[in-house]
Amino acid sequence: MAETAGDLWLPPARGIPAGLLIPAAELAERFSRSSGPGGQGVNTTDSRVELSFDVGQSRVLTERQRERALLALSGRLVAGVLTIVASEHRAQLLNRQAARARLVHYLTEALAPPAPPRRATKPTRSARQRRLDVKKQRGQLKASRAPIRPD
Repeated sequence: MAETAGDLWLPPARGIPAGLLIPAAELAERFSRSSGPGGQGVNTTDSRVELSFDVGQSRVLTERQRERALLALSGRLVAGVLTIVASEHRAQLLNRQAARARLVHYLTEALAPPAPPRRATKPTRSARQRRLDVKKQRGQLKASRAPIRPD
């Protein structure tokens, strides 16, 4: 797959073994004025970036990936759309790059399969004995520090 200028590439990871190319047509960017420092251009440049990706309607994701992403990103989605705002830089280009990097991070994390369940283990007999020995030594040390009381 050839990546064009506006496309977004997710490298191979858990849950996306071949990587994923999101075409520019599925991404929506809006620009507005950013708050904070910016010098003379702070009130004239639209450096704040809102990057939106419709997870629920994306044709790039498989059905399993879509379900996994919708479940994992449910707290961040509004009507199935993931919106990322970047305004930490003064330059629009840097904010665009930051928003895209954040989108890649969120999608990579969301598409990863859940970790296998934890298998319960218990400490070995020698580990339990060492713990009790250390507790006993600590108690003896504290007891040796106590002032001697005349009876």
